[in-house]
Amino acid sequence: MSSVDSLVHNFRAKAEAVSTILKVMAAPVKALEYAVQMCEDKEPCQTMVSGSSTDPSNKAEELATQKLPKTIAGPALPKTQQKILKHLCESRGITFITQGLRDHLFGIDLGITYADWGIAETGTIIMDSSNEDVRLATMISDVHVAMLPIHRIRKSFIDLETELRVTMEDTPNYTAFITGASRTADIERILTLGVHGPLELHIILLKGSCGKKP
Repeated sequence: MSSVDSLVHNFRAKAEAVSTILKVMAAPVKALEYAVQMCEDKEPCQTMVSGSSTDPSNKAEELATQKLPKTIAGPALPKTQQKILKHLCESRGITFITQGLRDHLFGIDLGITYADWGIAETGTIIMDSSNEDVRLATMISDVHVAMLPIHRIRKSFIDLETELRVTMEDTPNYTAFITGASRTADIERILTLGVHGPLELHIILLKGSCGKKP
């Protein structure tokens, strides 16, 4: 097994151990098609009123029962890939947005981004999320799809010390370390997914050039 194959094997094992869904694809367009198909197949987002001891206002109740059209967010993708994704979404009746995610806090079905690095020993992806729309796409979408070129996987965090120091020196900075889908557990140790972020994390390992990262 080559060193690259070994990194991919270890990354997959660790990522899947924390409920990440991992795919290997030849090119970004395949990942875009995968994301659109997955969005089309999933149940739509629906805002719900819960945990309130008082009756909601008419406006709040109307929002809570409104089924919104499916939406994919693709902030910071290369322009050519945004154009492809927009066309794929339009052909399926899916709304595609690239900015202003604060206006869609209750209706983002899927966010698709690039990860900057991957760590094989933990199945972690690292992202510069200083851009607010990128940050929201990874936090408030039902499903987060992260594309990661295989050549940007490293064995451990130590192997990225220099790169991370350079990134974090550019302040203000928001560097995210994401390992699996969002999860939490109560005092009775009952695990719940999606409370503080996406219900699902999909990582697409790209074999070829992604048109974004060197």
